[in-house]
Amino acid sequence: MPRYALRIDYHGGPFAGWQRQAGGLPSVQETVERALGKLEPGPHTIAAAGRTDAGVHATAQVAHADLSRDWDPFRLSEALNAHLRPDPVAITACARVSDAFHARFSATGRRYLYRLVARRAPVTHDRGLVWQVLNPLDLEALRAGAAELVGHHDFTTFRSTLCQAKSPVKTLDRIDISTEPYPGGIEYRFELAARSFLHNQVRSIVGTLERVGAGSWTPDDVRTALDARDRAACGPVAPPQGLYLTGVGYPDDPFAS
Repeated sequence: MPRYALRIDYHGGPFAGWQRQAGGLPSVQETVERALGKLEPGPHTIAAAGRTDAGVHATAQVAHADLSRDWDPFRLSEALNAHLRPDPVAITACARVSDAFHARFSATGRRYLYRLVARRAPVTHDRGLVWQVLNPLDLEALRAGAAELVGHHDFTTFRSTLCQAKSPVKTLDRIDISTEPYPGGIEYRFELAARSFLHNQVRSIVGTLERVGAGSWTPDDVRTALDARDRAACGPVAPPQGLYLTGVGYPDDPFAS
């Protein structure tokens, strides 16, 4: 059966997460599988690079699907997009890949973006797409706190108690924090990269760093929390609506051509 890689863009607001849910709750996975069923009858099961939580968005999620028909990738993506409407899900690239390709297990890295906006007035156009706080944050303090987390660590403090990963030890390759002007305020952009992440790791990190930027924590408190290896030592968990899966790396980019 021909295998296809799909790059998927979605707004997480209407969904209970990427993964198919019991009880009929809407998921991104089920939405794409339903569109595939309109093209080829029968049940479809797709695998993704990461299982984003309820309310989390993606600009470059990657999944793979096995189909019986030999589709031209462009025609497949166009047909899927026609059947995905009006759901806020779109196929932005499609490629034929070998049977050895697996969206999750072949991946060598993931990249996430977290958007935080500081302004007094409620956000309007970006409602549901950012985390809003009222007061500006100390950018240098944010960066100093983030520096404590880059590298190879036991991230027990920064993972959900429901995390199913076998080990809490991960290597966080980078956390880049920048600012951009935002109407009436400032946008803070947290970009994180690692081979893989623990459940709620990014949101736990951003929520903790926000406390540093607000002056409630010091950068040294971040190191203390990390060293505690205790979930109770974590700061608040940032809400899901500011988080985006922005990229998945592979030894050979299936969409390069």
